[in-house]
Amino acid sequence: MYRILTINPGSTSTKLAVYHDDKETLSQNLSHSAAELAQFANIIDQLEYRLAKIQDFLHANSLSPADFSAIVARGGLLKPMLSGTYAINDVMLADLSSARYGDHASNLGAILAQRLAKESGCPSFIVDPVVVDELSDLARISGLPELPRKSIFHALNQKAVAKRFAKRIGRPYGELNLIVAHLGGGISVGCHRQGQVVDVNNALNGDGPFSPERAGTLPAEQLADYVLRNHLTGAEIAKKIAGSGGLVAHLGLNDVREVQKLVASGDKKAQQVYEAMIYQVARSIAAAAVPVCGKVDYILLTGGIAHSEYITGKLKEYIGFIAPVTVIPGENELQALAEGALRVLTQEEDALQYQ
Repeated sequence: MYRILTINPGSTSTKLAVYHDDKETLSQNLSHSAAELAQFANIIDQLEYRLAKIQDFLHANSLSPADFSAIVARGGLLKPMLSGTYAINDVMLADLSSARYGDHASNLGAILAQRLAKESGCPSFIVDPVVVDELSDLARISGLPELPRKSIFHALNQKAVAKRFAKRIGRPYGELNLIVAHLGGGISVGCHRQGQVVDVNNALNGDGPFSPERAGTLPAEQLADYVLRNHLTGAEIAKKIAGSGGLVAHLGLNDVREVQKLVASGDKKAQQVYEAMIYQVARSIAAAAVPVCGKVDYILLTGGIAHSEYITGKLKEYIGFIAPVTVIPGENELQALAEGALRVLTQEEDALQYQ
């Protein structure tokens, strides 16, 4: 039996779990208040603080790094890479530490895992970071050659959910055509064509449906005019697009449960905006059938807000004509990390090398 520590750093929390093979035996969500994080100028400066919190968690549960067969973390913003489990190496650590490809709390994951694993000599990994890139050549081309489309999406959960579902129905993931919609603070809709995500919206940088916190695809000329008229900086427009867009911009709320309360109370504006978000998700799902010429085996709805029967029910009404729809709510990212590490430990897969 393998014991695996999983680490998922978010903007205001660090989620931890211990697995015996693929079974969770212990978990905790370490919350980090705004006041605690305010002392750090940059995300990378939070490293020692978060490391100490993890070490406290281990000590409180009579554990140490030496007790683990592997330590695996959520991957951060790196260069585009193939799907899989990657051994953490010096090249990866350098790119994450310098934020070469962008700054995000998940950049800390591999660094934290490597620091802990170094104490015991066990291997450390990341699994399916957000920059997994399997786009087809046609999907990369936008209307401006200077602006090719990028693959940045909820790769960890999308891939894990697709593989688990394939196993559940007794068919190889590599033989299925699936559409997977991750519904969370950001929303990504991927076309999984026989094991590869050949088209997906860039859920981080403003592509696809709007979501609780992200603006999604915007009218380009109107956006350019808005930026110029309001003299917005790069950082300000980035925040508008990802963080304070979507439901937050319209309603001041990012929790769909609170939005649904407004809808139930008869708030017409809330209902219209909420219905518009669902409509845009449905439209993106329908578009994701194009790469496989409509030959979709199943549509999977996952992510935190897939718990909402209101949302999933409406989506089924819109897109049920395309293929059977299965709801698999939740993110389950820690489990996905453990499963990725376990495939390497059991030699089902080889660890890939980041170069």
